[in-house]
Amino acid sequence: MKNPEKSRPMSAISLARYLPILQWGRTYDRHALTGDLLAAVIVTIMLIPQSLAYALLAGLPPEAGLYASIAPVILYAIFGTSRALAVGPVAVVSLMTAAAIDNIVEQGTMGYAVAALTLAGLSGAILLAMGLLKLGFLANFLSHPVIAGFITASGILIATSQIKHILGVRAGGDTLPAMVVSLADNLIATNWITLVIGIGATGFLFWVRKGLKPMLRQLGLGPRLADVVTKAGPVLAVAVTTVAVWGLGLDAKGVQIVGDVPQGLPPLTLPSFSTNLIGLLLLPALLISVIGFVESVSVAQTLAAKKRQRIDPDQELIGLGAANIGAAFTGGYPVTGGFARSVVNFDAGAETPAAGAFTAIGLAVAAIALTPLIYFLPTAALAATIIVAVLSLVDFSILKRSWTYSKADFVAVASTIALTLAMGVETGVSTGVVLSIVLHLYRSSRPHIAEVGLVPGTQHFRNIRRHTVLTDPTLLTIRIDESLYFANARFLEDYVADRVASDCPIRNVVVMCSAINEIDLSALESLEAINHRLGMMEVKMHLSEVKGPVMDRLKRSHFLDALTGQVFLSQYDAMQTLAPKQGLNHPDNPSHAASTCSRSDPG
Repeated sequence: MKNPEKSRPMSAISLARYLPILQWGRTYDRHALTGDLLAAVIVTIMLIPQSLAYALLAGLPPEAGLYASIAPVILYAIFGTSRALAVGPVAVVSLMTAAAIDNIVEQGTMGYAVAALTLAGLSGAILLAMGLLKLGFLANFLSHPVIAGFITASGILIATSQIKHILGVRAGGDTLPAMVVSLADNLIATNWITLVIGIGATGFLFWVRKGLKPMLRQLGLGPRLADVVTKAGPVLAVAVTTVAVWGLGLDAKGVQIVGDVPQGLPPLTLPSFSTNLIGLLLLPALLISVIGFVESVSVAQTLAAKKRQRIDPDQELIGLGAANIGAAFTGGYPVTGGFARSVVNFDAGAETPAAGAFTAIGLAVAAIALTPLIYFLPTAALAATIIVAVLSLVDFSILKRSWTYSKADFVAVASTIALTLAMGVETGVSTGVVLSIVLHLYRSSRPHIAEVGLVPGTQHFRNIRRHTVLTDPTLLTIRIDESLYFANARFLEDYVADRVASDCPIRNVVVMCSAINEIDLSALESLEAINHRLGMMEVKMHLSEVKGPVMDRLKRSHFLDALTGQVFLSQYDAMQTLAPKQGLNHPDNPSHAASTCSRSDPG
């Protein structure tokens, strides 16, 4: 059968690689259209109150949330590879936006909005550059438990920051202690009507999440319709509280409302090109880019796997970069893929990124037609929407899981959570990034080195401390379970030197290279040093099971010429050559122990 890809010109294939819409658009049909339209309706209903609320969280006017959900979503549909990822404002990025700008420009000013545009533009430029340079792999250096810890702490900060709107008081603070102190100081000024609205809306939304769908199913509604009605819960909360404030004149009694929201499509805007502002926002933009990308790709890969689809992380960088640049020029602020709305989009039947474009159209209609209706919307209702949404991000089970599995990961997660809560978002996420890299370097700098022996009756070699194996007192075979590079080369040198010095009968050392994928120049120099020192001790150094690419590099050096021993195709060949069968012993055999001067415990 003829491959359609091969029959297409190379220029078309190259263009489709950067414009995924050209790939899925060619096979778009009525079935996909139906699924995308239904998903768009559900996500639009969900996104209207969320967009308004997240803009409030970012310290921006509510329309900024709507604007950030229109052009960016369309651009991602053109450039993104995930068929279910729903891009737009999200809680964590909104919090990071507020944290980045708060210390630079006062909220409520034109300068604050321009700074948000600039932050989106910088984030987009960083993501786009990373995508074009194919640097998506850099996100792999971020430990997922650390990111989970940061998101948990961010969820707590976000929920706490919204309590002031529930109480109807003025309070500030970028850290948990500062927020708590500020709330306590202003508690006496609580507006009780606002408190009733806030608690009522919060309780209702929690009930919607847990109890509405089962109740609707019991009443006979189909699963799809029940799901749509449940997703519309926040819209109902917004509508009821808005009507209540309008009908009862509660705004005159101190209930804070959204007020005037410009009616119409997103305006064309320009970010600032001030070098001073760019310098101040560059690090926050980088952090927002990395955190947003990691979470987006995690969600996109999870959803793609369910349909046996694949995504291209580098192209995802381009898609998210284009979305953020779009936000910068259409009155928005930094965006990324949202977990909750992406899952809703997937479950609702989204077949292609066109679902996102249809969602953007729905939100554009809302921006044109519905904004006058939210004049009396109480900010307490939006705060309730945020609190209910972000508390699902709080996951303290990561502490228990990391403590059980890895104490080092636990320290990293706990430190990230504690510092984010105590010192703010930027410090917390920066610490998380640094800890992720430090943990990686620490682990790879101390590779697992196993002394191995022959499993009786086989040609397999296993750790002498875990299995009953055959060894020879004159032969030391070590398996290094890590690529060798500058950070761990010295560790190997010290290990071999200590091991040979403490065991007099050793005459041959075999480095089993089955797990070594790379040897850099620093590690090569260490191998040369080991070979030289062993030679001075009248001990020969050998290699076994060297992978082809590694051997190719070694052949381009002088190491093999200077090697005092041999290179064996397999470890079994090495054992057969260097240890006569009559010399093989069990490691706990008395004859073996008697032939050993002393034996250190390498752990």
